[in-house]
Amino acid sequence: MRILHTSDWHLGQSFYGKSRAAEHRAFLDWLLEQIQLHQIDALIVAGDIFDTSSPPSYARTLYNQFVVQMQASGCQLFILGGNHDSVAMLSESRELLACLGTQVIPGALAEIEQQVFVIKDRQGHAAGVLGAVPFLRPRDLITSEAGEDGSQKQLKLGEAIKAHYEAIFEAAKRAADHPLPVLLTGHLTTVGASSSESVRDIYIGTLDAFNANAFPKADYIALGHIHRPQKVARSEHIRYSGSPICLSFDELGSRKLVLMAEFDSGLSSVTELEVPLFQPMQVIKGDLEEIAGQIEAITLPGEGSVWLSVEVQTQEYLSDLQARVQKMVEGKPLEVLQLKRVRQRQASLEAGEQETLSELSVDEVFERRLTLEHFDTQAEQARLERMKQMYRQVVEAVAHDEAGESKELNA
Repeated sequence: MRILHTSDWHLGQSFYGKSRAAEHRAFLDWLLEQIQLHQIDALIVAGDIFDTSSPPSYARTLYNQFVVQMQASGCQLFILGGNHDSVAMLSESRELLACLGTQVIPGALAEIEQQVFVIKDRQGHAAGVLGAVPFLRPRDLITSEAGEDGSQKQLKLGEAIKAHYEAIFEAAKRAADHPLPVLLTGHLTTVGASSSESVRDIYIGTLDAFNANAFPKADYIALGHIHRPQKVARSEHIRYSGSPICLSFDELGSRKLVLMAEFDSGLSSVTELEVPLFQPMQVIKGDLEEIAGQIEAITLPGEGSVWLSVEVQTQEYLSDLQARVQKMVEGKPLEVLQLKRVRQRQASLEAGEQETLSELSVDEVFERRLTLEHFDTQAEQARLERMKQMYRQVVEAVAHDEAGESKELNA
């Protein structure tokens, strides 16, 4: 049996005002090619199909078209709801898509058995069992009690998530009349408990941080939510596939993958399939002279344009910085989507200079704060990813509230 593990598509994302529709369409076409090329038996999408709970119509169209194309491929499709997805929206078409060979698990379901599926190979034989666990919201698992502090809630939720996984795992083992490989999914932040940082790993972050040692002994655990592909707790069988396209400029430093897991009586191998870069993107840093040289050295695409993040390192306040950088790319298929002015912190301190909030965007304030921290270990990288995702959610929520207030004022 062969399965493909992917996650965090974020269909409908607006990237500094740019649509990702062309990239997502190219990725889905490429994914269908890999399914045919490798004769994949099942595709698992471990959450965050959409970028928001109310995705644009083109994103829903891409989603529906892909489901139809998957039916023709002969490959089973399992879609898990993520924290960005609307449970209600995914539930609307759940029964209809089941008729097309697609199982949608939008959130925790009332009956554990509804989240357990037998995976069949292309010959129609039972080859594995999937315990499909979506993003678990605290209200799905626990009830708050008066007087509980944060640590008590965290411990309570961790135990509830562990119990949910154990119940799913036991139901999966009962689903077939003979032993089969058991696969689990998840859409959450999990940090492997290393020998030197185990306590920190368990208690770091928000309530959805989960100790990897608490997962049942499944043959493979397909995770989503973290955008960089990685093994968890150095385990071959517990994996984040990461997002298939770069959802921020800082993701350019990591490869984008889908994971192909092969099974006999258990997991036999995991192969990384690298996703092509469908939209050229580049980060350039330096003073204005260095940036001008880097822009001239960019390999220009045959069609389309290159999206740029430009980080200008200068001690001066340049009121015409945007105009200067824009002149450098004028007449070229280059688009500056992000422009940042960065002062070297030590030099700024020595000069006694201070930047005011009026000079900085919200994103720049957040990035400046992050530069004061160190994120060297795997655990710290996972913490950084959680912080960035939580920050983006807060910004989106504020923007949504402001838009609602503006409509009320205009009404």
